[in-house]
Amino acid sequence: GIRWMSSLEAALEDAKEKKPTAEKLERLRRQKINHFRNQHRISVQGTDLPDPIATFEQLQKEYKIHPKILENIQAAGFRVPTPIQMQAIPVMLHGRELLASAPTGSGKTLAFSIPLLIHLKQPKNKGFRAVIISPTRELASQTHRELVKLAEGTGFRIHMIHKAAEAAKKFGPTSSKKF
Repeated sequence: GIRWMSSLEAALEDAKEKKPTAEKLERLRRQKINHFRNQHRISVQGTDLPDPIATFEQLQKEYKIHPKILENIQAAGFRVPTPIQMQAIPVMLHGRELLASAPTGSGKTLAFSIPLLIHLKQPKNKGFRAVIISPTRELASQTHRELVKLAEGTGFRIHMIHKAAEAAKKFGPTSSKKF
């Protein structure tokens, strides 16, 4: 049959049909996120994954990163996160487990160092609060160097231990019991 209605009723009917539903908005958001991941060649597996970040400034807005850490990131010359950093940092900040793979020089060290410092929040005089184990001294030195630059001015003390005897001298003979 034919349905008769005024132009006002027709306009209201059209508005109802064009109003996006929550499901449609979520689907569009997911498509946008998936397009962003594809564009940056980010491959993820898992459920309920946090969205990747596009800028380091998002860390300030969304995760309340210490302003000095953000300043240190920018002072080190990092303008835009690399693909591994875009996805790994939010995953780690949400307390999720992560197994990530990326080429040498892609920013993996920064990808785990930033969440580490954010989780620690502020320095405390409670001994070692985080331990990073590296397979080689070269990698340990690189990680130490990057963390020192990243934590500059925040009060965090970054140490590299590669011999137990030196550690005992540096931190005292009871350090093995204390830490």
